[in-house]
Amino acid sequence: MDLQLTGRVVLVVGGNGLIGSAVVTRLEEEGATVVVGSRSATRGLRLDATDDASVTSAVSAVLAEHGRLDGLVVTAAPAAQTLDPARQADPAQVIEAVDAKAVAFLRVANAVLPTMVEAGYGRIVGVSGQNAFLTGNVTGSVRNAALIIAAKNLADAVAGSGVTVNTVSPGAVSPTPAREVQQGAPGQSSPDQIADLITFLLSPRTAAVSGESIATGHRVRGVVSL
Repeated sequence: MDLQLTGRVVLVVGGNGLIGSAVVTRLEEEGATVVVGSRSATRGLRLDATDDASVTSAVSAVLAEHGRLDGLVVTAAPAAQTLDPARQADPAQVIEAVDAKAVAFLRVANAVLPTMVEAGYGRIVGVSGQNAFLTGNVTGSVRNAALIIAAKNLADAVAGSGVTVNTVSPGAVSPTPAREVQQGAPGQSSPDQIADLITFLLSPRTAAVSGESIATGHRVRGVVSL
């Protein structure tokens, strides 16, 4: 299927990371013009999604160079392994984690939405995680759930404008995902599998899909989530 991404300009925040780099590769295979945004700026633009000025500067640079911005993917966030399990319910860690993931997504999305709405077209995808659907770790649950809720609010705010906002929630990410899915746990998915879904959601063909939270790697087995 032709995803009609040739010539589309897409900003991938966190594009040097495990999932982000797979998204960049997949988009380039589809003919998109990809701009990588990351704090290290080893490739592309320097963009710190926790800093307003950095976000504004990076988005302005994309528009100045390309004159348009058709898609945004936000994968940037500290890895779950960096969160202290001994502090999983510590309000200070929760606030820091929400700012680094959910608020970071909201900050970048807010920066690109006016341009997309004015153009009458845009695709935004945020990467959350299936911890949003599980208890047992307040920090992991809240930071991911907050991102999903923020994205849904944005999707509703721009409904009918030609701009869509969706989220993708992987389970455990592995280069060689296991086929088995344990009861009460999400299934695994690879960076390439996640990138395939994100790329599809960035396509003009998905105009009817917005405000959705889509799991990869099988949504938690044994749990109904409406």
